[in-house]
Amino acid sequence: MTTKEREKAIYRVTIAGSIINMVLLAFKFIAGILGGSAAMIADAVHSLSDFLTDIVVMVFVRISSKPVDEGHDYGHGKYETLATSLIGMGLLAVGVMICYNGLHDIYHAIQGYHLRQPGFIALAAALLSIALKEWAYQFTARVGRKVDSKVVIANAWHHRSDSLSSIGTAVGIGGAILLGDKWSVLDPLAAVIVSVFIMKTAMSLLRQSSDELLEKSLPSDIEAEIVNLVNEEPVASEVHHLRTRRIGNNIAIEMHVRMPGEITLYESHLYATNIERRLRERFGANTHVGLHVEPLKIDGHYVDPRHLD
Repeated sequence: MTTKEREKAIYRVTIAGSIINMVLLAFKFIAGILGGSAAMIADAVHSLSDFLTDIVVMVFVRISSKPVDEGHDYGHGKYETLATSLIGMGLLAVGVMICYNGLHDIYHAIQGYHLRQPGFIALAAALLSIALKEWAYQFTARVGRKVDSKVVIANAWHHRSDSLSSIGTAVGIGGAILLGDKWSVLDPLAAVIVSVFIMKTAMSLLRQSSDELLEKSLPSDIEAEIVNLVNEEPVASEVHHLRTRRIGNNIAIEMHVRMPGEITLYESHLYATNIERRLRERFGANTHVGLHVEPLKIDGHYVDPRHLD
């Protein structure tokens, strides 16, 4: 898949999700106000964060898809990582707000204040949200895995978190309706429970993006695979000083590789090119590969092959 095809796929799936978000956003706010449901209004705010997230994705993916230029020797991939962190922070803020509002209403219920019983329109909005947002998660996550985009996968989880939020909202609203006024506290209680799952998802996204922004190495199994691919080259041996990291959707690999000292510079270049080709075939055409070639050591020392008997 070319960069342009990847960008188009991301735009299509993000626009589809944003249309769902706009429809639900309007319906949830209306249902929350008419149905007198604090949980549904909080759910509507969550949908608003989803809509804003879609805008972030479309803006940052376009930037991250730009090729290498004079000011960005490693490309613009980190913009996609930055977008993921922004989504995580937005999701965390929404989770904290929903939790606070829910606890506030629960406290007032304990103090004897009467909480308004939610209406059926709020329950209908919650059920519709569950169905649409889970559908949005499925098709967004599928495209995210296909194009290997962490920001799209993060956006998919934003859809699912809204679906989970609506499940809790539906349970709370449904319980409050079926059990009567005395159980209206179920509405904010459900909001608090769901907010915990939202905040957990947000922390996972933030941890993932911070690892990339702080140049965390690739997993050990990936580094072992890199070494094995290098060792497939007949003259290559003793891979050391291996350094790896992610640059948005791509990865960077730097290492030292030993080759026989008696081969020519031309031959070592051919072998190094073969290694680079093999790595890019496995990890993508835009993989950054930096190779430093060294001669083999004899008794722990480099020896000029011209001086060997």
